[in-house]
Amino acid sequence: MKVLTRAVLRGATALVGVVALCGMFGPPAQAATAPPHFADGFGLTVVSQPRWADDKKRTFTFTVRSDQVPAYSVLPGQVSGEHTIMVTLPSGYDGAAATRYPVHYTLHGAPEYPEAPRNKVITERSTEGVPLITVTPNGGGRGWYSNWVNPGELGRQNWETFHLDQLIPLVDANLRTIPAKEGRAISGHSMGGFGAFHYAEHRPELFRYVGSFSGDLDLLNPEIRAAVVGSEVLSQNGTPTVAVDAVFGPPVWPLDGVWNEQSPAQHVGSLRGMGVAMYTGDGGDLTVDPILAVAENRVRQTALVTAANLTAEGIPHRFVDYGDGSSWAEGCTGKHSQQACLQADMDDFVKLITK
Repeated sequence: MKVLTRAVLRGATALVGVVALCGMFGPPAQAATAPPHFADGFGLTVVSQPRWADDKKRTFTFTVRSDQVPAYSVLPGQVSGEHTIMVTLPSGYDGAAATRYPVHYTLHGAPEYPEAPRNKVITERSTEGVPLITVTPNGGGRGWYSNWVNPGELGRQNWETFHLDQLIPLVDANLRTIPAKEGRAISGHSMGGFGAFHYAEHRPELFRYVGSFSGDLDLLNPEIRAAVVGSEVLSQNGTPTVAVDAVFGPPVWPLDGVWNEQSPAQHVGSLRGMGVAMYTGDGGDLTVDPILAVAENRVRQTALVTAANLTAEGIPHRFVDYGDGSSWAEGCTGKHSQQACLQADMDDFVKLITK
């Protein structure tokens, strides 16, 4: 599958030559020594301009404020209302050149920071030599990539609106992107896997590919409901904590309509025509690191339900069920949130979207 070889850019009257995800990439230009500058817009205020993460000058972070999530439950070191965004550029990216690049939005899990060192490592390794921009937005320790039903004292928690209606156009306005469905992919791990499918199902006009890495895809599953409720009330997912009905409303019948409506596994029909991929292990030896082993074993069930529904809808998809991980990647033992497993997931997904 190819994202595109040429794209009609919005507002343009002629076809613009672009870098295709299929690898049609000429000699790289010299990368700029300074990271790109971002201007305010689309309801976002840039409070910290991009800064390189290291001397390789491929990855930078910048910080924005959003009127859609003006405050949120923070992890240690975070400032409520300030959202760090991590961006990895392709080697040779030149903001002054005519070349445009596809963008891969990848969503972190909970509780995690978008700029966590392992996220940077996984992204940079998977995109080495690949003409692809990768954007990792802040999803909070319990944002669940959704517009919350009952945010309470935190105020508006419209994470979906923040990411889809504000961040995507901000990135397109400030980087050399292909600003169209054909030039976008989205993926995520755990809570982020839910978010990737949730966003792709709600806004299929935005994305060409979607991927889940051990994602929480079935909100009808009582174990996943328990995990969401746990994330709302545990301080490890951010402070202050919130009520159990904050994100999706009450989790019990007959008041659980939002849970049912927002469950990706049961609403796969809108993914038709999109490249779809899911990756999961089975936990391996459940007596070793049992919490993460059981967590992976249970999210696997949500992937099985999603795969069955995709098949029933006649929607082609790639489903990598790698069991104990022994045949998937060195160091992967099939547990939840293992870096070796996630690296292999990301490597495979990037190859899929760049064929």
